[in-house]
Amino acid sequence: MEPKLTHLCYCFLLFLPLLSQSAIANPSSSPNHSNSINFIVSSCRTTRYPTLCVKCLAAFASKISRNENRLAQTALAVTLVRVRSTTAYVAKLTKARSVKRREYLAVKDCVENLGDGLTMLAQSMREMKRVGRSGRGQQEFLWRLSNVETWVSAALTDETTCLDGFDGKFMDGVVKMAIRRRVVHVARVTSNALALVNRFASRHKS
Repeated sequence: MEPKLTHLCYCFLLFLPLLSQSAIANPSSSPNHSNSINFIVSSCRTTRYPTLCVKCLAAFASKISRNENRLAQTALAVTLVRVRSTTAYVAKLTKARSVKRREYLAVKDCVENLGDGLTMLAQSMREMKRVGRSGRGQQEFLWRLSNVETWVSAALTDETTCLDGFDGKFMDGVVKMAIRRRVVHVARVTSNALALVNRFASRHKS
């Protein structure tokens, strides 16, 4: 598991500039900032958790502008960062002395699922960047978009599967609640990212 997480940390560092450059920008310095925020709010209405969507993306309005591809890329980057953080948190619980055997196995499976989801999200980020490049034929453009949709959907499935191991009365406790709170959050962020990717794709498939 450690080599896998190390690889994912490297992927995270590759995508960090997309977030950090936007985060340090002064929103008020852009005359189009209000339009960018309105674009984000309007786009987030198509997601299942619009308030969370706006909260996650508003800080990057200057980077996103009114570009749907950059909106989808940023949503994926934010998702990648948050899932990575949650995976690291859950992984630490496998070393906690207070964790019971049954809980340990569930936590271990959860880390595996989240790790698989991270891999899918990293692939999606790379593919979404290729989608944004010029000179691509329509067939390849749609094929790459389909890949992104498939992989983000798979990541969402991995996240929800993580919680399956904590079902049942024997799993009620502090560990379950701590993990559920974080995994439910990242699953919602992932769901929003998928909705924005689907929105972008639907506009180009019609």
